[in-house]
Amino acid sequence: MKKIVSFLGCTAAALLLASCSKAKSGTYTGSSVGMQGKVSVELTVEKGKITNVSVTECHETPSIAGVALERIPKQIVEHQTTYLDAVTGATLASGAIMRAAENAAVQAGFTKEALKKKAYKAKPGKDENYTTDVLVVGGGGAGLSAAISAAQQGARVILIEKSSFLGGNTMMAGGAFNAVDTEAQTETVLSVAQKHTLDSYLSLSETDPSLHLDLFPEWKSVLISLQQSIRDFYAANEGRTAGKDMRGYDSIELHMWHIYTGGLRQMNDGRWISSDIKLARTLAENALDSYDWTGSLGVKTDSRKGAGKSLYTVLGAMWPRTHAYTNGQPLIDALRNTAEEAGVKIYTETAGKKLLKDAGGRINGVEAQKSDGTKVTFHAENGVVLASGGYCANPAMVKKYDEYWGTDLTDRTLTTNVGTNTGDGILMGMEVGADTIDLGVSQLMPSSSPVKGTMTDGIWADASEQLWIDGKGNRFVNEYAERDVLAKASLKLDNGIFYIIYAGSGMKNEDGKCRGTKLDDSLFGTSVRSMVENGHVFYGSTLAELAEASNTKAGGAAPAFSEAALRATIEKYNACVAKQSDPDFGKEVLAGYIDLNYIESHPEVGIVISPRKASLHHTMGGLAINGDCQVLDTNGNAIQGLWAAGEVTGGIHAGNRLGGNAIADIFTFGRRAGKNAGLAR
Repeated sequence: MKKIVSFLGCTAAALLLASCSKAKSGTYTGSSVGMQGKVSVELTVEKGKITNVSVTECHETPSIAGVALERIPKQIVEHQTTYLDAVTGATLASGAIMRAAENAAVQAGFTKEALKKKAYKAKPGKDENYTTDVLVVGGGGAGLSAAISAAQQGARVILIEKSSFLGGNTMMAGGAFNAVDTEAQTETVLSVAQKHTLDSYLSLSETDPSLHLDLFPEWKSVLISLQQSIRDFYAANEGRTAGKDMRGYDSIELHMWHIYTGGLRQMNDGRWISSDIKLARTLAENALDSYDWTGSLGVKTDSRKGAGKSLYTVLGAMWPRTHAYTNGQPLIDALRNTAEEAGVKIYTETAGKKLLKDAGGRINGVEAQKSDGTKVTFHAENGVVLASGGYCANPAMVKKYDEYWGTDLTDRTLTTNVGTNTGDGILMGMEVGADTIDLGVSQLMPSSSPVKGTMTDGIWADASEQLWIDGKGNRFVNEYAERDVLAKASLKLDNGIFYIIYAGSGMKNEDGKCRGTKLDDSLFGTSVRSMVENGHVFYGSTLAELAEASNTKAGGAAPAFSEAALRATIEKYNACVAKQSDPDFGKEVLAGYIDLNYIESHPEVGIVISPRKASLHHTMGGLAINGDCQVLDTNGNAIQGLWAAGEVTGGIHAGNRLGGNAIADIFTFGRRAGKNAGLAR
């Protein structure tokens, strides 16, 4: 028997050597497709061995795919195989590089079987142990701000991140930051439609059944304060006219009221849920300070008074209090640099697995695991801050707990999230007795790519300027509504796909009219020309050209709009903007008048139609916390040594988060959690 095994082993080795020996020296090119498009490599073979792999074309986000782009080519050469461990957080990019390299290797004469025979999987190392004061689990905006704040209290801090890169969902967010900023409001003009909205708030009664203040009486005081604030504002602006010389308005009470009404939702079982008033107040009162705090770290915050950019309304924000914000890699770099300067030690590709307790039940550490399987134990003398995000990259978990969307959700619904947002921290907390709140509610981002689920490959603008149509060219919803309202309306359409008409070049246009979009304009970080060339949007310099363009596929849909239908819809919407009244859908803040006469007489500008579809975006519920960000058990008591911040928590947003509140949330509560953990010695 041993001889047979030996013979078979020798035969296999001989076949493997034979397959390798057939490989011809030279340089070969192979391609595959990643998350954002084509990935190409050049693979060099010398004397039957792969000696070099270079990525020559890649459209993946550098901050996300960076480790994969560096590591995978080197490992292919080192191990002579295209079958390797994917880099955590960059699975699609890793796979694309390996497939492209395999394509090139096969051209060189390697067989797939031979490459599979040498498949490499990293082996765990020896167990590791570290001791610190505060351990932060999660390297997104909440985690990094918690780590910085804890370190600024003099605490030793370690931060661990499951992915190969820092940033988490903060890296993917749209850079919209809601904050009450009365000084910046003085640079704006209160529109007629906005005044109508404020007037409607003055007419509200505490007994109005639609407000459900009988269920949540603590919110009555906010309504009373809001109404008094509006009356005071009107008195101070006596003699001024909305739409002309009346300055913009905002207040803590108005932001809180929007958080309440925007998140007030009825679950499938008939229960109503609302935001925790203490947490909502903490967010509204501290958001502007959080915005300025990030600015102090070197992040560009240019929506403050005199800074150059006015306030706007991101999709689902309900009011123009959204501040422009430098997001993505520059933000994460600024946070990381600040953290490291403060002494924070950062370990990526290290996933928290289990919370540890001391004999008295206090949380005093985390059992973690590196991507190669190495077990790491972190001892935290002050305790642990959970900031590991939600679970919207885990549609099966969303579906399991869902109490709101019903059949609109499946366990394969697409997501805007980074792939590591799978609910780890929530489950870790539940295992030590933590309570959860509103776990059955997740938010869908209505304006996502129909193909990828991401917030890329399409048009983004001020919600007051957006014009949404169905496949027949008709408006179907109030574009200024909350995100779940928008998502529910769009999901009733064919394949859940709708279309955004846009003809502007920025968040605000001169005299309120949109006079066209140029092909080289950058919208949400991508040029219109690029989106057209990649088949993501339709474009035309006239409505006739736009209708003709719609006969080609874009974003997975081909509605073939008629020129007449588009013209009728745009002209009807323009009439609403001119009158500052939307009788069909009740849009509260109307802007985005599309100046067809100007556009169709100027060939250098045109109109864009962007196909969009709802995808999973934000976890509404999570671990229950108090105002100090301590995690609560099922009896409402604080679990000693355990804090949480960001999307891992619940209670702040209830059934629906306002667009622009997430970034304000993570920095406001991340800083608070870190400070309290740092002072807990």
